[in-house]
Amino acid sequence: MVSYISGKFSTKTIVFIIIAYKFGYYNELNFLGTLFVYLCLLNCGQMYLSLKQLVFFLFATTLFSQVQEEVNAPENIKTIIFGGPAGDQFPVIKIGEPVYLEFDDTTANEQDYYYKIVHCDYDWTLSDLLKSQYLIGVDNQRIINYENSYNTLQPYSNYKMTIPNENVRLKVSGNYLLEIYNDSYELQFSRRFVIYKDLVKVGAVVKRSRDFAFLNEKQVVHINLNAAGLQLVNPKKEVKVAIVQNYYWPTARYNIPPQFTLGNELVYKYDEETSFFGGNEFLNFDTKDLRAPTSVISHIELKDIYHHFLFRDRFRFDRQYTYYPDINGDFVVRTLQGDDNSREAEYTNIHFSLPYSDLLALDNVYVFGKYNNYALTEENKMTYNEDTGTMEAKIKMKQGFYNYKYVIQREDGSIELNAVSGNFHFTENTYLVLVYYRDFGDIYDSIIGVGSTNSSNISN
Repeated sequence: MVSYISGKFSTKTIVFIIIAYKFGYYNELNFLGTLFVYLCLLNCGQMYLSLKQLVFFLFATTLFSQVQEEVNAPENIKTIIFGGPAGDQFPVIKIGEPVYLEFDDTTANEQDYYYKIVHCDYDWTLSDLLKSQYLIGVDNQRIINYENSYNTLQPYSNYKMTIPNENVRLKVSGNYLLEIYNDSYELQFSRRFVIYKDLVKVGAVVKRSRDFAFLNEKQVVHINLNAAGLQLVNPKKEVKVAIVQNYYWPTARYNIPPQFTLGNELVYKYDEETSFFGGNEFLNFDTKDLRAPTSVISHIELKDIYHHFLFRDRFRFDRQYTYYPDINGDFVVRTLQGDDNSREAEYTNIHFSLPYSDLLALDNVYVFGKYNNYALTEENKMTYNEDTGTMEAKIKMKQGFYNYKYVIQREDGSIELNAVSGNFHFTENTYLVLVYYRDFGDIYDSIIGVGSTNSSNISN
C-alpha cells in the first residue's frame, strides 16, 4: 500500500492526518479509517485531492457529532421518575446495579412505549462503540410493566421498567442516554445516566470563593483523586473530570485539568474553574393530603380535579439568607388517599403566584424544578394578571412533596436561575464529581470513579 504513496503532497497530507490524531482530534478508529480512505483515493488515481477537501473530510464527523441533550416529554407524559438504588433523580450507579424508570401517560389508553439505550463520550456526543460492545442482549424492547390508575379523578396509565432486565444488560461504564419511543417510533423523551467502576478514590470539599466580588455568592469545589490502583502515563490527557451541582447538567463544569500531581494523587484546587453560584434554598409544597391546607397552601377547591392555591411567593434576592431544608429541586410522589403511590396518587392543579416587579421587565418567567426536568414550557410559563398585579401559573402535578423556584428567560434567550431567589454561599447544595478515563488506544471514555460532597460543611 505504501508503494502507491508518491509525491511531496501525499507525504505532507499523511503527516497532517497523524498530527491531527496525536492532538486528539480523532480517536484511533477514526484515524485508521481516515488514513485508509485517503490511501484508497491515492490508489484510485485521485492524486489531486486538495488540502482543503481533506481538512473538511477530517473534521466533518466532529462538526456534525451533536451533544445528546435530554429531550423533554410531551404534555401527556408526566411525573418521570428516573433513579438508582440511592433514590436520587439522576442515576449514578456501579456497573451491574439497577436503574429504575417510571412515568405516567394521562391519555390513559395503554399506549405501547419502547426504550433504547445510547452510549456517549465524556462530552455527551455519541461514542464510537457498536451496540454489541456496550450492551449484552437487545434493547428497543416494549415496556411491558404498566397499569392504569385506580380510583382517581384524573385517569392515567403508569409505566415502569428496570435496567438490567431479562432482555438487556450494560457491559461498560460511561455516559448513557435512555430514550423512550412511542409505537410510531417517535422520540417521546430521554434521560441521562452514568455507570461507573470504582477504580480511583475521589475526595471533594466545598470552600468559599476567594474572589471578593463573589465572596458571599459562590461556592468552590476542591478535588483530590487518588489513582494508586491505576497506572497513569499522561494524567492531563487521560483523565477528565465533570462537576455537577444538584444534578443539573446545564451548569456543569467540564475540561478541568489537574492543577498539579503528587505521586499518584491528582489535585484540583482551583478557584474560578470549579466555582458555582450558590443560589438559594428551593421553595416547597406538599399535597400528600388532598383536603388539608398547609403553611404554604392557602386554600383548596374541587372542580374537575382538585386545585391547590399556594400563598403568594416573594422575591428573596434582597433578603437575608434563611436556611430551611430542601431536596435541591427534586420531588417525591406520595399520597395519604391510597396505598400505591404509583397508581392511586391524584393529579391536582397547583396555582403559583409571584408579585410583578421591574426585575422581570417583559421577559418570560417560569416555575422551575425537577418535576418536569427543569424544562421551560408553555405549561410552566407564568402570565401577568392585571387584576391582581401578579405573575401566575397553573400546573398539573401528581400528589407529593415538590421543590421549585422561579427563573427568568431574558429576551436574548439567556436564563437567570437566581435573579428572583438570590445567591448565597451558605446555601446547601450537593456536588457530584465524575472521573472519566481514556487510555491510549481506547475508543470511548469510561468512568473510573465518582465522588460527592455537600456545601452544608462549607469552610473558608
